[in-house]
Amino acid sequence: MSQTKELLIEIGTEELPPKALKRLAKSFANEIQSGLETQSLSFSEVNWYATPRRLAVIVEQLAVSQQDREVMRRGPALAAAYDKDGKPSKAAEGFSRSCNVSIDELEKLETDKGAWLIFNSFEKGKKTTELVPDIINIALNKLPIPKRMRWGDRDTEFVRPVHWSIVLLGNEVIPCSIMGTTAGNKTYGHRFHHPKPIQIKSAAEYLAKLEAKGYVIADFEKRKNLIEEMVNKSAEELIGSVVSDPDLLEEVTSLVEWPAPITGSFDKKFLDLPKEVLIASMKDHQRYFSVQKKNSHDLINNFITISNIDSKNSNEIKVGNEKVIRPRLSDAEFFWKRDSSKPLSDFGDQLKDVIFQKKIGTLADKTERVKKLTEYLARLLEHNLKMTARAAGLSKCDLFTEMVGEFPELQGVMGKYYALQCGEPEEVAIALDEQYMPRFAGDKLPESQTGQLLAIADKLDTMVGIFGIGQVPTGDRDPFALRRAAIGILRIIAGCKLPIDLDKLIEKSIETYGDLISNTDNPSKKNPLQSEIKIFLRERARNYLRDLAYTAEEVDAVLDLYSGRAWEYLDRLKAVREFMTLPEATDLAEANKRINNIITKSEVDNIGTIPEVDLFETEQERVLFTATSRIAGKVNGYIENGNFREALHETASLHGPVTDFFEHVMVNVEDERLRNNRFSLLNNIAELTNQVANISKLAS
Repeated sequence: MSQTKELLIEIGTEELPPKALKRLAKSFANEIQSGLETQSLSFSEVNWYATPRRLAVIVEQLAVSQQDREVMRRGPALAAAYDKDGKPSKAAEGFSRSCNVSIDELEKLETDKGAWLIFNSFEKGKKTTELVPDIINIALNKLPIPKRMRWGDRDTEFVRPVHWSIVLLGNEVIPCSIMGTTAGNKTYGHRFHHPKPIQIKSAAEYLAKLEAKGYVIADFEKRKNLIEEMVNKSAEELIGSVVSDPDLLEEVTSLVEWPAPITGSFDKKFLDLPKEVLIASMKDHQRYFSVQKKNSHDLINNFITISNIDSKNSNEIKVGNEKVIRPRLSDAEFFWKRDSSKPLSDFGDQLKDVIFQKKIGTLADKTERVKKLTEYLARLLEHNLKMTARAAGLSKCDLFTEMVGEFPELQGVMGKYYALQCGEPEEVAIALDEQYMPRFAGDKLPESQTGQLLAIADKLDTMVGIFGIGQVPTGDRDPFALRRAAIGILRIIAGCKLPIDLDKLIEKSIETYGDLISNTDNPSKKNPLQSEIKIFLRERARNYLRDLAYTAEEVDAVLDLYSGRAWEYLDRLKAVREFMTLPEATDLAEANKRINNIITKSEVDNIGTIPEVDLFETEQERVLFTATSRIAGKVNGYIENGNFREALHETASLHGPVTDFFEHVMVNVEDERLRNNRFSLLNNIAELTNQVANISKLAS
């Protein structure tokens, strides 16, 4: 077994962008791991660490060198290596020269695919110390940094200036240059608590020594958990609880190396503002954690902040933070009063002046399309048409309020509050907030049906328009968040069980665009567009359902036939999963797959599903037809009532007759009438058994 050591890499920088820190650190570790694997260097695991001033990686049990190996180089085929007199060709001579050997030292490789000249050589593995510098520099150059910067007179570019670097294998420094610095074994502690260098003798002591001597907790997750504990404890001392905000917790963790909690307060009068405004103001401007009453969502006039210094006079920091937050909250109060001074609908006058997307019009155009689509949905579901139309008409008005201008993340939320302020119906106001739900993975769904319909219409309108002008999401590029919008549509329809046919809804949305996304030279363009959007939604549906722990086979079985019926996804999948626990399910799925193959290969157009009984020649045909006829009514009734479990259980009774049929009946007989009649019988079975899902997709 080859010798192993731990590898420590640390890149010391100016303060890194807090919202990008974790992504940079994980990417750095992933690229280091990829580089080691490319160079065939074995290791046990790669761990990443990050603080505002450093990215670090520790590789456990890294081999100190590559394994020695035998290398076979393949040269020209024997037919091309020698002429008819057996003399080496120029190709053979060139190959031998490239291998630094004579023709006689080359060997021959003969296989059933051909014969070639080859050269076998022994390649000694390179030392890890020779390979690591390039691996590091390549990894740093591959990091997801949108805009790199230079500093001083250096030619190197990085997200922030690099001041030091450590590259230690065991207790030995690997001599190399990293981002314009000479790698060593010295790190630096906290900028204020311990700005002096700290010598690191090995990776094993890195974390503990940096924390004990340098006042730096380099482990990101450990630091985050500590901050969470500190914040929760501080809130408990206030007889309250912290308003949960995972993103804020991540950002604060990325801002400090040595966290210390500070509790402050603000004037109680600001509690008259909507709580979302207070939370946004404290979070966006100061990175404060808001505190709510212990058993309520009502805020109290306190906040918790995390300082990056353990001060002996924390009261001064507290007073300073209280002074800073007051003008911020005063500004929010001013915005609230100004915005509330007129009806929400008055802000709609500005919709026509703002371009949503230059090829598909203004926000006024979008609002009108969304209104038409919500009215269509309201009629379809027999919902209050007037309420839905009003919500759609007001849906984008709050974008022009001063509050949303200051806090864009409050779009919809402020629409709700301003709508209530000016006397709009409560369901309309709630829908203005719910139109953006779900805002993120795992977020709650709209509860009001008006909100559900508005959310679906708004998301689909954007999707259809952007697809219609050819700006389909590619790779990581999705500027209009269409993937998230698609998942949102599917989650709302499925989770709220709204009987909305996606295919018809897409078609209706395309109609609302008129000529904006149609090609006058090709009137049929709408059909390919509809297909493209259907495929996009189906792929998102696959991802969404797979995330719910359904297997690829189960999901494909449902989506293959019923991708447009999102409100039935979950019930169909539950039924399929339970069906597959039946002893006869596997054989029936295999038989169904066989039926599909037979019908596909038959090349017969318009195979019917009603065979002629008089053409049956065998008892097995008669028994199978009788069995399908007996259960058809029950199965159809179950399907009509959404009882998919019972429908599949009923079809399971066909297992015996189907098995007997295939054991005793030849389908592809010479007599065309008999053959086609048997095709019809099989097609009848396929249609009956595939009314819940395409069970042939469940065959192994």
